[in-house]
Parts: sequence; structure tokens; C-alpha cells
Amino acid sequence: MNKLRILSVFGTRPEAVKMAPLVKHLAALPEFESLCCLTGQHREMLDSVMEIFQLKADYDLNIMQARQTLSSITSRTLLGMDEVIEQARPDLILVHGDTSTTFAGALASFYHKVPVGHVEAGLRTWDKYAPFPEEMNRTLVSSIAALHFCPTVNNLHNLEREAVSGSKLITGNTVIDAMKTTVRPSFVFSVPELNGLDYCNRRVITVTCHRRENYGEPMRQIMEAIRDLATAHPEIEVVYPVHLSPVVRECAFGILKDVPRVHLIDPIDVENMHNLIARCYFVMTDSGGLQEEAPALGKPVLVLRRETERPEAVAAGTVKLAGVEKHDILNLAETLLTERREYDTMAHAVNPYGDGHACERIAQAILWHFGRIADKPADFGTAT
Repeated sequence: MNKLRILSVFGTRPEAVKMAPLVKHLAALPEFESLCCLTGQHREMLDSVMEIFQLKADYDLNIMQARQTLSSITSRTLLGMDEVIEQARPDLILVHGDTSTTFAGALASFYHKVPVGHVEAGLRTWDKYAPFPEEMNRTLVSSIAALHFCPTVNNLHNLEREAVSGSKLITGNTVIDAMKTTVRPSFVFSVPELNGLDYCNRRVITVTCHRRENYGEPMRQIMEAIRDLATAHPEIEVVYPVHLSPVVRECAFGILKDVPRVHLIDPIDVENMHNLIARCYFVMTDSGGLQEEAPALGKPVLVLRRETERPEAVAAGTVKLAGVEKHDILNLAETLLTERREYDTMAHAVNPYGDGHACERIAQAILWHFGRIADKPADFGTAT
């Protein structure tokens, strides 16, 4: 029987981190031919992930431009995918999550009548402008996809609430699979400044902030909260890998550049980030992925947003919504620094996002969908 040709399409670092273990897992199975197409929506950060996971792209659209817009990302990806699909002739195209690459890749697949598998399906805030454009991207992909790989039962219920068609499976999140490769006790950071921190005797706080909906006044308040927290607590160190967006860098450096013990560094690759989280005290972020990754390492997370499409972590107690108001952010951060019981409750809560076997479930679901095996795999949380 011919191998199933699976084309995985991604273009940003978070997508690459979560798709890399799946691409490699499929390639290791005799039933599949695993191909990889990069759009290059993020260039430097994307390339570092490919190197870490020792992956080589079969196709690279290389669409990234200076000050690119959502329209340019979508249109260049859509046009580039035409040629890739004609050449590769895949049986299934896999896209991940909610980026412009994800939407354009799914739309191109639809135009060519190639079925789509949506990895990390079913996340919702129910506000199409928050996060922007991610909420609308993932909602539109749900209308196109034939296979929906949901990290949690809540994600599955979201799709059922919308009466989304297609096969659905609760898989856990592939990022937990990835962390089995990236986190090592003996890891040496590639950034000398990170190797110089005293993780045993100092409380290191990891910060990221980059979302478009936080541009402007919300981001200013977040940066001021970080400044005030560092000023009030001489026992902490703040590490903030600053996104390459000119808007983000202008705000971050404008407010935090000269604040003692606040380390503004360039973006770091996934290995450095995962190992930084493993050694830090807690995380403050507006990232989606870190809400899943940090709890897997026993680290509390304060989410610098007004809402989250990952309510499972809030319900489990690993994550708290801090919002974007300086006063609220400071109050929650102060609590984690001063109340040990509150910290331990968050740090020891069970991570709801997976057991490290999401890729195996996805591979089995694909085989079942194409009639190569008789039984649909069990959902995450129900398998024995």
C-alpha cells in the first residue's frame, strides 16, 4: 500500500516548535511520507527551531518582508502554496493553530481540494478581535479542516458548540512532546547573560509581551508594572527576550532600558526559552504557548491579557489572568513573591495540556481517517 504523503505547513517559531515533533514522528513511521513547507512568516526565529530539531524544509516560500502586513503575509502565502501543492500532491495538509500562515495554508488546501488537518484546533475566546487576528484565523480554519486535533476536552466542546464538521480527537498539545527534547539539566545558554544569573539564590522572572492587541496603552502599563516590580524587589531578576517588532522594542526599551536587574535581551530560541522557564521562579506573558509550556515545568504563569483561549490552565490553577492594568499585574506578582502557599498551589497544579504522546495520537488518527487502521485512537485523558 502506498505511503500517505503528509505536508506540514508552518511559518512562525511557535508553530515550528509545536509541529517539529509531529513532522519527525510521522517521518519515523513506515506508513507516511512526511514533507515540510515553511512560509517564512518569521525568518530568524523559525530557522533556529529547524536547526534545533534537525529538520530540513522540502519547500520554503520565504515570504518575510520588512514591516509586513497581515494582507501581504496571507496573499504571499496563498500564492506560494499554489505551486507547492501542485508539486507535492499531498494526501493531507497539516496546519497549526491560528497564524496568518495557518489560515492561508488551509485556504490554499481548500482551493486544491486537499483535506486539512488542524493541529491545536478548537481554541476560542469568542471575540473575533481578541486576539487579533488569531481568533478569526482559527475559526475560519475550523470551517475548512477535515480533521481537528484538539489539545483538550474544552477545545472539543468549542467545536461541537459551533457544529463544526469533520473528525475530532483530543490529543493533548504537541508542545509537551517537544519539551522532552529541549529541556536538559546540563543545558548551557547561548546568551552569556543568562549563564551569569544565580537561579538558586535569586528569583528570576521570565517575561514576554508582543501581542498586537496589547500595542499602545496596554503595553505601556505592562512595562510600567515590570519596572515598578523590579524597583520594589531587589531580590528579583527580570529576563525579557524582546520581540523584534519595532512597536514592542520601542515601548520596552523606552520604559525598561535603565531599570536595574531588568535584562532586555534579543529573542532566544526554543531551547534557551524552555530551559530559562525551567530555572525561573514564575512567568509573566501574553504568549499562548507559554501558558502551556510553563505549567509543564511547574512554573506559575501570569497572563498579560484580558482573556485567554486556554481556560483549562486557569481552571487547573496553573495560570492566572493578570489583565493589562498596572495595578492588577503588580498585585498578582506581589502575591507570588510574598505568599508561599499561593505560589505552591499554582506551581504544583496538574498541567491539563498533555502527556507527551500527542504526536502518536495524531498519527493514528490520520491512519484511521484514511482507512489504514480499523479503530479510532482514544482521546487524551481516556486512554489506559
